[in-house]
Amino acid sequence: MKFLLLKKRALAKGLAALLILSASVMAVALTGAAGVHAERTTRKLPIYAVQTEEKKVALSFDASWGADKTDSILAMMAEHDIRATFFSVGMWAEKYPDKLKSLSDSGRFEIGTHSNTHPNMPKLSKEKMTLELTASVKTIEAITGKKVELFRAPFGDYSDRLLETAEALGLYTVQWDVDSLDWKNLSSAEIAARILKKTQPGSIILMHNDGKHTVEALPAIIEGLKNKGYSFVPIGELIYRGNFTIDHTGRQIQMG
Repeated sequence: MKFLLLKKRALAKGLAALLILSASVMAVALTGAAGVHAERTTRKLPIYAVQTEEKKVALSFDASWGADKTDSILAMMAEHDIRATFFSVGMWAEKYPDKLKSLSDSGRFEIGTHSNTHPNMPKLSKEKMTLELTASVKTIEAITGKKVELFRAPFGDYSDRLLETAEALGLYTVQWDVDSLDWKNLSSAEIAARILKKTQPGSIILMHNDGKHTVEALPAIIEGLKNKGYSFVPIGELIYRGNFTIDHTGRQIQMG
């Protein structure tokens, strides 16, 4: 009797453990964590970086609010003879059309959209997502006279629906793999050190047009990366336009 009782208890414990394991597996699968753990993901991903053997990288600047440092950023690009990418919120473009046109006309910047009003876009309906993108693209294109092909989500927040909506509008959604954290008011030395340490071939570097020490950090960043053998290209020239996949880290990989 004692043996049978112990056996029943063992079976019960085993069944309980199995049920817990099954529930855990189901929960992980639903959140997409299983795909990430297995070096794949069931969730759609934007482009965080590009796989390439060439030592080329892209500087990018997000513009949502102020504009007083924008001319200095442009002057820095011209001084060092490099090109970069500028993501503008539609309302920023409406408020500072001359600044945006100057950036575009210089040939130093390609212009992408950073939404129209800088909302948390995954929380919006598909219709409102579409409006945010189409309104901002219309404004930017009217000012620059050039087609908008890149989108960066406000706060870096995205969802499958947002990525699908952007793709349907012909936009590539772009994140970053190197965050300068210039918005945290780090010193110029700290900003430069972060970027120089983290940058790899195919990196996309995130900065902001109104960061307190962004302009001060740029010479050290540019010269430091050049000394490491890197060249600078706009994101539109870094990414692949067709026949590509994106791995579980967000790295875009050319197929075939």
